[in-house]
Amino acid sequence: MTQITSRREFIRTLGLGAASLPFILNLPSLGFANQTRRKQRLVIVFSPNGVVPMTFWPDEEGTEFTLKESLKPLEPFKNRMLILHGVCDKVRGDGDNHMRGIGCLLTGIELFPGNIQGGSHTPAGWASGISIDQEIKNFLQADPATRTRFGSLEFGVLVPERADTWTRMVYAGPNKPVSPIDDPYQMFRKLYGRTKDRAALASVLDEVQEDLKKVSQAVSAADRRLLEEHAGFVRQLEQELKADAEAKAGHALPELEPGIREENDNMPRISRMQMDLLVNSFVNDFARIATLQYTNSVGQAKMRWIGVNEGHHELSHEPFSNKEATDKLTRINRWFAEQIAYLAERLASTPEPGGEGTLLDNTLIVWTNELGEGNSHTLDNTPFVMVGNGLDFKMGRSLKLKRVPHNRLLMALAHGFGHRIERFGNPDYCGGGPLNLT
Repeated sequence: MTQITSRREFIRTLGLGAASLPFILNLPSLGFANQTRRKQRLVIVFSPNGVVPMTFWPDEEGTEFTLKESLKPLEPFKNRMLILHGVCDKVRGDGDNHMRGIGCLLTGIELFPGNIQGGSHTPAGWASGISIDQEIKNFLQADPATRTRFGSLEFGVLVPERADTWTRMVYAGPNKPVSPIDDPYQMFRKLYGRTKDRAALASVLDEVQEDLKKVSQAVSAADRRLLEEHAGFVRQLEQELKADAEAKAGHALPELEPGIREENDNMPRISRMQMDLLVNSFVNDFARIATLQYTNSVGQAKMRWIGVNEGHHELSHEPFSNKEATDKLTRINRWFAEQIAYLAERLASTPEPGGEGTLLDNTLIVWTNELGEGNSHTLDNTPFVMVGNGLDFKMGRSLKLKRVPHNRLLMALAHGFGHRIERFGNPDYCGGGPLNLT
């Protein structure tokens, strides 16, 4: 093959389409990707309604600790975990604890006054500051060496269509909530081009498959393996689309209540599809920052697939003396831990394109919640469980902190990317600087 020295010449010679370019040009053996700096990534995962402390938090502190029932699925990643007990959301002001729990979770600052009434507290509006994921995204996007196509991607699973304080955790700035995309097909269209219908999307898939074949002879054996994996992912999405189209062609669409976009019982399938897309977006270097939001604050998913027929929020109000409710809540959080484990495994089994190790070696997953406990609605001991080595924190530890404001943890995430902010959110809770996790 004639030597090709520029991206433009390479694209023109092979006749590659726009949908496949981000992945193909990121292959290291082609020499077009920026391989001089390690790619660091962050994924923040949200699940609602607090946890059951006695089945969630390890009793021990330090490197020797035992994972209890809620966290057992993460056992394979124990030496790459960091469990933080004692991180507290100290932000007060307008809104009930569910509203402030999610609205202040990533912003670290008060909600604006507003007319959204919740619980027995005052009404409130949106958060009055940017969220840490968007702060880090802006920092990365300002540097050509770390800039990506999207900067960040916001995934959702069964997030209500309505827009209110309970349904949004990501903020581009004061009064600027960012809606997660909880339709995997919509997310796929975002990643692979603007298409108006599934027929057009199928055409995009065909073009991507052809482009992958064209470039396979121009890359190394290692990159060919990446191409084969990517082609398999595209084929899987194609089959999903075909099955979806066939199912819809067989019967009339039912009338649904306003705001319901997915079926409750499809939650496990949607979860896997979104995580597969998330991993694929990292392989393509579409973004370095992602959020994955399960339902919403006060989420009422009914997890019948694990034997729980009651709504999640409804169960979370039960006292811990109710052993049946406690068992079901533990099963719910174990299911969420299984999702984190699946995501971690997918990242750990995917080689870092153009770099060393795997995606998990360069990614930090942060799993969190809007409450410490659902029945007391406390904002103390907000769960923060981390997996992965993306920010060079010292992993394999269970820490017992003394009521540390979560603002300091948010600052630590920014510092992990080299973004040396001196405060974030409400400055009253930034004393002591970023939490030292190294």
